[in-house]
Amino acid sequence: MGGFGVFGIAFLVVGIVLILMGVQTVVQGYNYTVQRFGRYTKTLNPGFHLIIPFFDRIGSKVSMMEQVLDIPSQEVITKDNAMVRADGVVFFQVMDAAKATYEVNDMIIAILNLTMTNLRTVMGSMDLDELLSQRDRINGRLLDVVDDATQPWGIKITRIEIKDIEPPRDIVDAMARQMKAEREKRANILDAEGFRQAEILRAEGEKQGAILQAEGRREAAFRDAEAREREAEAEAKATSMVSEAIAKGDAKAINYFVAQKYVETLGKFANSPNEKLIFMPLEASGVIGALGGMADMLKNISQEPKKPMSSVPKSGK
Repeated sequence: MGGFGVFGIAFLVVGIVLILMGVQTVVQGYNYTVQRFGRYTKTLNPGFHLIIPFFDRIGSKVSMMEQVLDIPSQEVITKDNAMVRADGVVFFQVMDAAKATYEVNDMIIAILNLTMTNLRTVMGSMDLDELLSQRDRINGRLLDVVDDATQPWGIKITRIEIKDIEPPRDIVDAMARQMKAEREKRANILDAEGFRQAEILRAEGEKQGAILQAEGRREAAFRDAEAREREAEAEAKATSMVSEAIAKGDAKAINYFVAQKYVETLGKFANSPNEKLIFMPLEASGVIGALGGMADMLKNISQEPKKPMSSVPKSGK
């Protein structure tokens, strides 16, 4: 009875140990592959699991999280025979733990070599200018090629990014000179365009100014002609009135008319730039008196009655 109790206790202890050996807890973000006698049987997802001790064992612990892999810098010869150095990064995620474990020997080295090889292929088919200006195109082509190659391994390539493209020093200097020349060319073009616009605006301004001046001269000429016309009309009217007054024998009108002409003539002589010698009465009253005498003479002549012609007597026979 005592021997049976010891055997039972020992069996119980062995059972508990075997159970504990079969307990497997998978953490979040990982998958475990299970092998029985060296053959893959199943994949354990995150959580609590039991396996058969001594028969089953954990083959590999695979991370299911997205991972980052650096691509080391390498030299690439472009299509136009320029030597450049390029590096980058690869983002990938294991979608099937069993394939990632048993379809490829070392998935990290496999992805690295595959990416480096296709990087040289893609960049080698492009010119230097395309490499420097079309990184998105390079990233897209690399992503398509590498992702298709890794699908049988149960791996998804999410992104491939080129970090740096380093051309040779002499090419960098030549590009800097070219960029400087291009900027100077653009600056000269902008200066020429600005000068051209300024000249156009200046010419337009001069044109508008000339038009306005011509219009002003035309308006002034029109006003002058109108003033002369009115002055001539006034002069003609005044002359007509004076003529009527003379015909009527008005001495005052004659005096006004003669005095006005006399004063205008003196003003013209005074404004003349040539040397002049004018004999004038010493007193203004003399001038007025002379004018008055002329008026009286004309008045007397106009009022003198006409003598009738005498008839010749006939001689008697």
